[in-house]
Amino acid sequence: MREDNATYLVGCGIPEAKPQRPYSDEACSFLAALSDLLLRRRDFPDVASFAFFCRRANTARLKSDFGSSDVRLGRGIAFHITPSNIPINFAFSLAFGVLSGNSNVVRVPTKPWPQVDIVCGAINSLLGKPEFSGFKRRVAMVRYERCDETTRFFSERCDARVVWGGDETIRGIRSVPIPPRTVEISFADRYSFCVIDEGAVMKIGDAEMARLADNFYNDTYLVDQNACSSPSLIMWLAGPQRSPEARERFWSAIERGARKYDLAPIRAMDKYSALCGFLARGGIESVVRHGNLIYRLKLASLDGAENLRGRFGLFFEYEADGIESIVPHVTSKWQTLTYFGVEKTSLSRFAADNSLRGIDRIVPVGAALDIGVTWDGFDIIRSLTRVVEVR
Repeated sequence: MREDNATYLVGCGIPEAKPQRPYSDEACSFLAALSDLLLRRRDFPDVASFAFFCRRANTARLKSDFGSSDVRLGRGIAFHITPSNIPINFAFSLAFGVLSGNSNVVRVPTKPWPQVDIVCGAINSLLGKPEFSGFKRRVAMVRYERCDETTRFFSERCDARVVWGGDETIRGIRSVPIPPRTVEISFADRYSFCVIDEGAVMKIGDAEMARLADNFYNDTYLVDQNACSSPSLIMWLAGPQRSPEARERFWSAIERGARKYDLAPIRAMDKYSALCGFLARGGIESVVRHGNLIYRLKLASLDGAENLRGRFGLFFEYEADGIESIVPHVTSKWQTLTYFGVEKTSLSRFAADNSLRGIDRIVPVGAALDIGVTWDGFDIIRSLTRVVEVR
């Protein structure tokens, strides 16, 4: 056992396994107080986004939507293993554990993100208040380098394990056993894309074009395209009349907005190296560069598209008459479809009528990173609770 390998940022030791009702008043009040503290941090948009999720009005809405007549309780202790490349993900995972009525051990990123210190500092300040003293026995935030023995220590004591990470990470963690009654939810590597109607881009005014560019920037550059929900592929719906002008208008707006992006030399080199690699493997019809900020790689086909991941402003493009052309290529790896200029009802029919194995989220451009209690096709709160049957 290697608990001594872990540094506790919040709490100390294994929390108390005392299941609560989902969306309890205590849990919602704790998150609301956390929201009040974090909303002051406007210098970190992802922290502000998490604070907005935790506000009382939102948890009240989620509780109302939950609306379960079952007797439900948390499972006990939830052990969360969170990714290192998305700094605020750990906080959302904690919130899901709190709302579902569990005590929580959260492994935070080993990378020294300031967001981790901000959130953990706010939690520690709340735990010093009498009204939240109960959470001292229900929350632990730990940091440790990859170590199977330490992961085993926490895994042997948990009633639910929540794993966020790449496929290889999840395979490695699954080699560490959990108790027979423990449930596990894994959020693995996924692939996301964006659908844009060319005609709609040509119809909007300059102000709306600027908003579209800002929203696309937030979906992609804000997290270096590291999030599984950030689109790597842009599918242009052109119909019989192609409109290169629409694409140029869109990318010109993106280029203007992306000038604020910190393209460090190492990122520029990594992106150029990736470009050379994609060209070497074939299937690229053309490349358009907007300086170093944007690389656009036009695909000849969608074969193997899910393996084409861009970072730091490298995007793939594909022209299509209709969204149905993607159906044969969708596997369980496909996660989020963001859209602009396409009717929501037609996208609903597309998802319902094509027996797709993937695409779990369909949201407007700008909402790709809006994590919620439904993610990757999982109802997270229900998955982290158990039903007490009463007849």
